[in-house]
Amino acid sequence: MTGSATGMLRVDGTRIVDGSTPVTLRGFGLGGWMNMENFITGYPGTESQQRRALQAVLGEDGYARFFDRFLSAFFTDADAAFLRGLGLNSLRIPFNYRHFEDDDAPFVIKEEGFRLLDSVVDACARHGIYTILDLHALPGAQNQHWHSDNPTQWASFWSQRQFQDRVVNLWEHVAAHYRDNPWVAGYNPVNEPADAVGATIRPFYERLEAAIRAVDPDHILFLDGNRYSTQFDQLGDPMPNCVYTAHDYALPGFADGGPYPGISRGQYVDRDRVEETFLERTRYMRETGTPIWVGEFGPVYTGDPARDEERSRLLADQLEIYARHEASWALWTFKDIGLQGVLTADPESEYLRRLAPVLEKKARLGVDSWGSTDAGVRTILEPIERLFEAEFPDFQPYPWGARRWIHGHVRHVMLAEAMVGDFARAFEGVDAARAGELPDAFAFERCRVREPLAAVLRSATGVDGAGR
Repeated sequence: MTGSATGMLRVDGTRIVDGSTPVTLRGFGLGGWMNMENFITGYPGTESQQRRALQAVLGEDGYARFFDRFLSAFFTDADAAFLRGLGLNSLRIPFNYRHFEDDDAPFVIKEEGFRLLDSVVDACARHGIYTILDLHALPGAQNQHWHSDNPTQWASFWSQRQFQDRVVNLWEHVAAHYRDNPWVAGYNPVNEPADAVGATIRPFYERLEAAIRAVDPDHILFLDGNRYSTQFDQLGDPMPNCVYTAHDYALPGFADGGPYPGISRGQYVDRDRVEETFLERTRYMRETGTPIWVGEFGPVYTGDPARDEERSRLLADQLEIYARHEASWALWTFKDIGLQGVLTADPESEYLRRLAPVLEKKARLGVDSWGSTDAGVRTILEPIERLFEAEFPDFQPYPWGARRWIHGHVRHVMLAEAMVGDFARAFEGVDAARAGELPDAFAFERCRVREPLAAVLRSATGVDGAGR
């Protein structure tokens, strides 16, 4: 082990500390593993839709072998050692509630979920890396989009007490399992909540905090703001030993982002504007004297060297701003098929060769919300947008208004669901043994390193061996 944890991390004013030593958490989010996302591993739609498609085409044995291998190969000791070599000291681990509970057996906790989580928590601990446990997909869906395994754009979690009860029960079990583990930095109980009314989030957080503290009084809670961790005015006064979490994606880093510095979505963005946005999003933390943790941020990469160099510059500026304001951070995301990860699956792997037509079609139709544009479907979207502007000018649905709501329904729900069949057909003829080999595309030794991103991180951390 390259580090040691002397005790539980805790909040001390504006700092996270180990004993009396300040700790700045710097790391990645492990997107795409225990909570899968379409742009990370290549399927259209939601994780549940992908799983049903693979189960149908591969059969029970092939399906089981595929996911057993995927879940064991995606992050190992080699990945943890690589993280440490970048000078990083933390990993945020998103997970889907379905690893711990079935919808037809609510409140019955499956121990297999802990075996999976333990494998990464323990690998990170062996390399001196803290972990933050992040419930990324909740029963009923806590937000309106694909990353909460939501196929509908309706977040039913906030209106259904039964879903809330199940999450409290799950966190009581998670807290009991990890309460004595000092390498677990804390619990991130609800990723990117989107309570459209805004009346439920604070009472639920208060209830959840009390339930977790009754089981585990020591671990930090990392609490996201409402509206995808950008709004904090509904949370009231901070609770003890809690870190409040901002997500800080910058406009020039989106798929449709412009040059940096330059105009993105009608706004001029330079380094000063990036800092202004960060300060706006973290005002609550500074006003309440609590630590700052940026739980998600990071640009997507285009494959164009000039544009990607600008995005590296954007990331470097963000990291410098965070360091100056003593903010901890978790960059999104660690490993994928080429959009954001510092590690990317080999495009010559059989897995990605099989998916190549699906990926081309997804890009052409703008099916993925993250990392694609609407350029190929403007003839469909423009008439709908004009219709809403004329007939429903005051219609601005939560959370991002009419235009993104329309795109959500057309591109990311309707077209995405229709494309699940294309994804399944890419695996026709794969026998069970071969199905268990395809996920090796994500094994560390088979992945490529995005060297410009790695260089930015090494520069930001200094790779001083301590990671603090």
